[in-house]
Amino acid sequence: MKAFHAVHWGVSMGAVLMATPLLAQSAPAEQAAPGASAITDIIVQARRREEDVQDVPAVIDAVTSAQIDKLNLRSFNDVQALVPGLELSSNANGIGANAKLRGINFDVNASGNNPTVEFYFNDAPITAGAIIQQMYDIGQIEVQRGPQGTLRGRASPSGSITVSAKKPDLYGYGAYVDLTANDIGTMNAKGAVNIPVIEGILALRAAGVWDENEGDRVRAANNPDPRSTTTSGRLSAIAKPLDWLSFEGTYQYLKRNAQSYDQAISFSEANPDAAPSPVLITAEDRLSLQERPRPIHQRFEIYNWRAEAAQMGQKLIYQGQHYTQKLYSADNFDDAIFFPGQIVDQVTNTRARATSHEVRLQNEERVFDFLDYVIGFFDYKNASRTNLTTPTVVRLPLIFGGGVAQIVNTPIARPTNEHEQSFFGNLTAHIGKDTEISGGLRRIDYSFVGNFSVGGRIIDAQDRDEGKLIYNASVKHNFSPDFMVYASTGSSWRPGLTAIGDFNLAPSALEKSFVNVPPESSKSYELGFKSTLLGGRAQFNVTAYHQKFKNFPYRSPTGIFYVNTVAVTNASGTVTGVSQQVGQFNFVSPVPVEVNGVEADFNLAVGNRLNIGVNGSYSLGKIKNGVVACNDINGDGIPDVTTGTPNLADLQAAVGADNLATCRSNQRSAFLPPFSASLQGEYRIPISRATDSYVRGLFSYNGKSQGDPTNPFDNVSDYGLLNLYAGVRGTDGNWELSFFAKNLFDTTKVISRTNPYFTSYQQLGFGGFSNGAPVFTGPTGASATSTYTGGSLTPPREFGVNFRFAFGTR
Repeated sequence: MKAFHAVHWGVSMGAVLMATPLLAQSAPAEQAAPGASAITDIIVQARRREEDVQDVPAVIDAVTSAQIDKLNLRSFNDVQALVPGLELSSNANGIGANAKLRGINFDVNASGNNPTVEFYFNDAPITAGAIIQQMYDIGQIEVQRGPQGTLRGRASPSGSITVSAKKPDLYGYGAYVDLTANDIGTMNAKGAVNIPVIEGILALRAAGVWDENEGDRVRAANNPDPRSTTTSGRLSAIAKPLDWLSFEGTYQYLKRNAQSYDQAISFSEANPDAAPSPVLITAEDRLSLQERPRPIHQRFEIYNWRAEAAQMGQKLIYQGQHYTQKLYSADNFDDAIFFPGQIVDQVTNTRARATSHEVRLQNEERVFDFLDYVIGFFDYKNASRTNLTTPTVVRLPLIFGGGVAQIVNTPIARPTNEHEQSFFGNLTAHIGKDTEISGGLRRIDYSFVGNFSVGGRIIDAQDRDEGKLIYNASVKHNFSPDFMVYASTGSSWRPGLTAIGDFNLAPSALEKSFVNVPPESSKSYELGFKSTLLGGRAQFNVTAYHQKFKNFPYRSPTGIFYVNTVAVTNASGTVTGVSQQVGQFNFVSPVPVEVNGVEADFNLAVGNRLNIGVNGSYSLGKIKNGVVACNDINGDGIPDVTTGTPNLADLQAAVGADNLATCRSNQRSAFLPPFSASLQGEYRIPISRATDSYVRGLFSYNGKSQGDPTNPFDNVSDYGLLNLYAGVRGTDGNWELSFFAKNLFDTTKVISRTNPYFTSYQQLGFGGFSNGAPVFTGPTGASATSTYTGGSLTPPREFGVNFRFAFGTR
């Protein structure tokens, strides 16, 4: 086995080194023109003005449209293979998406609209779920690490991801079509048309995508195959009636319909002491226990607009956006399949709309020949309403077969409104030609109004007004034109949050403290250098950082058992009382956290045919003596190793009126591998003056990671995924035919694993007969534990082909 592992890694590294362009500063460098031997400059807008990425005193990963095409990136989640330390995911139920960076987790169900990594579309903040589904007609993606807020949109402690759609070209007609098919059920077609309606004054661009795939390919016996179909269209316009005045507008619509299954894995595969499953299911089987697929329906509409006016060396910019989202899903609540043939679903409907406005003034020409400035005002409103029904199964006594007596569906409502306003400013002083000092401030005022009702009764209502002044400062010095050193510091802030999913009718004060969490604040310190070597043919950049968090919202990955009070009804559906049962929820604990990390990248252009590069990230976040919600049935203050579901009586005895237990913790704060790296490149082989051939590769490596420290069975050993591409293309860029293999070695890793599935229910007792009719007693809470766990896997292997044809303006 060790010999195979060594051969596997040897072939992987050798293949990539032979094939392998680096994606500029932490992202692959653009392929230089034929005959060139220098790394192409990457221009970014990280500081709200165009700059070479090598001149910005911060870590920025820039992924261009050409790189998206070259590596056949169809889902936004694919970007994480190019940006070590970044993890992107969509929730299985389709309700939101998550981005994790620099050793910090984010769970959209816990943090809602206040992520640790803020997403932007065309310079305006947006929910990750609206853009993470598909990528098409993208101009550039910029991933900026570290605290954000004094220059761009909203404050975010770990970084920002800016997605810019391609803009209409005022001077040239053009169009392209891009087609992909693979051997695992994917068909993807995207393209765009550019029309200069009035040359130099008005232009339109229409783009769209249609994608059909089988998701993660998890199937269930004798059930429909998994399927996801996404269609999206975008219409953009740009008008420049005067040299100093311009207007831009974009409308985008996205629709996704899917049916999916949750992966099931026999617990005995990870725990040899566990009871064997009736049918052994391994991770490689990609099978589910579900009797029906989960339906998911998502709808997004985005309206984005912008105006710019430039006079006397100054520029006034207004950026606005409005988007809506409609989400529907039905989740099986009988995870253990204890009631086969029954529909025990939680049905969720979410409607949300958000509007943002930003006005800023900045210089185009330096003030007094040495000052750059940006000042502005930002306004953001979000209104959301989630309605769902959560099921409680009432079971008949065994003497009557132990079937379902009734299913009580309790309605839940969660309406919220939030409003954020802020003033911000940033000043940069250029001292001579080699030194730069920069600093900025943002004053944030945030308000939140919301309530949470169960069965029509308001359980919790909130009306919060919060605010914070955050800052950033940096200094950089160029010791030579090719070597720059910088240091920076900054603070960030996120509003308090309310986690969704605990529907207890009788929550305790302690329980509420792990649902309603106070605001988070953080401070960061960073030191790094950027260098250009070998006459522009190489780049080497390194950054080290330290970040401290107060009230970081740590969310348990596998859930905490708690005493849950639910409604009980009679045969006619009338609520007759309440009863307790074992519940499980990923409670959120506000804890102190410290993160330390190092990020580095190296790019090299070898001659005029080969670009190679590697970039890596090491980041370790730890809770520092924080109090967390935990499973502690034996009461020793140490989180239990969980291999099953406790019975209600034992749980009640352990937690008393608090409903749950707490423990002191110094564990990791994130479920990410501390170390990750990528190696990419392309080798070009000319065929004729009009045609090139090439081989390119992408190898992404993930080090060892630890999930829930109380679950010894969800640790993940290191692994690597290799993608290879080969094809031919026209030297003028008008066409390209590519064949690819993603996850070439079909590496299958369980990258997350739950505790054993369980189902909670209410058990009726039998009190004999009265006048010939059975008399039922109770009900009382009970639960059934499965011999299977849930899990998520690395993407399946795929072989595919891509064809791209373009003419005129791309």
